Amino acid sequence: MSVSSVIKSIQDIMRKDAGVDGDAQRLGQMSWLLFLKIFDAQEEELEFEQDNYREPLPTQYLWRNWAADNEGITGEELLGFVNDQLFPDLKNLTAPITLNPRGFVVKEAFSDAFNYMKNGTLLRQVINKLNEIDFTDSQERHLFGDLYEQILKDLQSAGNAGEFYTPRAVTSFMVNRIDPKLGESIMDPACGTGGFLACSFEHVKQHYIKNTSTDLPILQKQIHGVEKKQLPHLLCTTNMLLHGIEVPVQIKHGNTLSKPLSSWDDQLDVIVTNPPFGGTEEDGIENNFPAEFRTRETADLFLQLIIEVLKDGGRAAVVLPDGTLFGEGVKTKIKKLLTEECNLHTIVRLPNGVFAPYTGIKTNILFFTKGKPTENIWYYEHPYPEGVKNYNKTKPMKFEEFQTEIDWWGEEADGFAKRVETEQAWQVSIQDIIERNFNLDIKNPHIGEVISHDPEELLSHYSQQQADIQALREQLKTILNNALNA
Repeated sequence: MSVSSVIKSIQDIMRKDAGVDGDAQRLGQMSWLLFLKIFDAQEEELEFEQDNYREPLPTQYLWRNWAADNEGITGEELLGFVNDQLFPDLKNLTAPITLNPRGFVVKEAFSDAFNYMKNGTLLRQVINKLNEIDFTDSQERHLFGDLYEQILKDLQSAGNAGEFYTPRAVTSFMVNRIDPKLGESIMDPACGTGGFLACSFEHVKQHYIKNTSTDLPILQKQIHGVEKKQLPHLLCTTNMLLHGIEVPVQIKHGNTLSKPLSSWDDQLDVIVTNPPFGGTEEDGIENNFPAEFRTRETADLFLQLIIEVLKDGGRAAVVLPDGTLFGEGVKTKIKKLLTEECNLHTIVRLPNGVFAPYTGIKTNILFFTKGKPTENIWYYEHPYPEGVKNYNKTKPMKFEEFQTEIDWWGEEADGFAKRVETEQAWQVSIQDIIERNFNLDIKNPHIGEVISHDPEELLSHYSQQQADIQALREQLKTILNNALNA
């Protein structure tokens, strides 16, 4: 039976269970089960490889000892075991990160996990279906890695607006251009299900690993991520296990923005991220930022954080909406800071539909290096492939489309001397940017203005404007509150 049909069967079984309501809960349920199965498959490998191997969990909670036998416990007995023993004990594991890092990973993964299923017989059927996938078989694991992408896409479409999966083509292009190397710290401060981190791990493994016994342990420690929500955090941790990161303790469950900017002493080499945008942070988060840069707009706060935590010479690639490019007020101050502290050398303008069906908002990828101010910004407008008018779920963007940008790119070391203006590419000096009051929303000068009558595009512009108006309202409210309480 193929891996994809196993997953489909599992979803069909869960639909019969009264406790599981909707796609998000189905995925939540499947996630902790997958995590424990993949974790145990890796434990078996470690046990074989290590002379001084110690189990990170009480033996009875390893998958092989309660779930692997298809004729094992079922019904009320299984439910009782999961709800009254497995979950409470894994949530309360005494697993110090230094002494038992893999146990710590399990405790973190289960901190907010939940068993939704109420029928123990159906739960046994789901477990037996999962047992058809062999995660110790490298071919099946690779196949499941591809399928996992599909599960993550399903999760995102079941999630809320503003949380969306970054298409693999965009992730791969950003990592390809940033080119993280062995030994460089790599971070995604809003890592979601770990797409950028998995892609960065594979990039370094493919291009810079010469000796697996000495280089792989270095690579495993390079990857850092933080995710605010429980389910994406669990999925990200599982994703890292799937990619061969044995102890993904650097995947933290929390809000990156929740500590004062001044208290960050991390200095990072590489940041690749698609921070949440269009949303606002909870009350008080903005107080972690300098007074003149305070806002509750999530993307603006993340951009400040990225500028702060990059080391001199550190590189970043960040997905941001058009609203950040043309926005004013605090946005202007942040863009001024960005161009003074970093060389914002390239903005790739993505066409509509890249993130369909999750959002129609137009997006851009900003590439910058910390340590030198911006002198010129190159813009590259990514065109649709021939014959394509929009992307959608069945016709997503492909990595091959970025080959023209890759061929055009050149080297930062020589100031991108080989770049030339084309129908798609143009250069703007920092003087022009200053005169525009740091409005970075600069249209392609080689193409006359095209008035769109596409309802999706018009609606996305409208929703972006509404989000910007709301953000301004929030800023005004904060200013007035501060003035009244002063």
